[in-house]
Amino acid sequence: MQVARKEMCSPLRTKAAWVRKEALRVHKVAQETRIASSLSCVEIFTALFYGHVLRFNPYDPAWEGRDRLIISKGHGAISLYPILADLGYFDRKELDRVCGEGTFLGGIPDPVIPGFETVNGSLGHGPGVGCGMAIALKRKGRSETVFVLVGDGELCEGSVWEAVMFASMHGLDNLVLIIDRNNVSMLDFCKNIIDLNPLEEKLRAFGWEVSSVDGHDPDDLALALSRLKGTQGNRPKALIADTIKGKGVPSLESDALSHIRNIRPEEVDSIIEAMR
Repeated sequence: MQVARKEMCSPLRTKAAWVRKEALRVHKVAQETRIASSLSCVEIFTALFYGHVLRFNPYDPAWEGRDRLIISKGHGAISLYPILADLGYFDRKELDRVCGEGTFLGGIPDPVIPGFETVNGSLGHGPGVGCGMAIALKRKGRSETVFVLVGDGELCEGSVWEAVMFASMHGLDNLVLIIDRNNVSMLDFCKNIIDLNPLEEKLRAFGWEVSSVDGHDPDDLALALSRLKGTQGNRPKALIADTIKGKGVPSLESDALSHIRNIRPEEVDSIIEAMR
């Protein structure tokens, strides 16, 4: 009964369900968006922005006191568009024009979009950028936290592990790496390309504090992220979020090629209807 009440009453779960539907509507408008990658991190974005984890100001996106969020898996960030519009970063009408003429909302986000910090078209760069921001904030005596979201397939990039070593060496305890572990890369399951396991042990061996969480439970995500954000001790921190690529769309879940699959516009409405 306790679990049932949590599922029914959690405001974060309700919000995440709304975000998932809105992300699908964006994909209906812009077929070039990577919908499966965007659906796996819905609860992560929901926890960060609605779970009192991030410090931010939608009316002053460059506010000096904001926490930084680097979305290294830029192709999988379309589900953040509805959140930013909902919070007032830009007009909600822009969601109907994604990838269209004259809009700033593209298939790969960039800093022209209020709320996005960096260009993230090429995978593997986010952790290094996050390290640079984190060490700069430390040297300025600032208290802000840098969050970096990566996909597990992205961990095949050597630049990620260079950043992992750098962060540990410099004791960047103001850096939180969030790993969207959906187990599917671009063209196959991750285990068939480069098996990352045991991932937790590898990160700990590099001197990181590591936790794991159900990546589709926004309440647990918010608690875990808040705890890591508040933890000091000269060690960078990683949260491994276990997710499902294409979460909410049965035809995408467990599909080894879900990364490159599109949902036909005429199918989207029926998929959203089935989620009710």
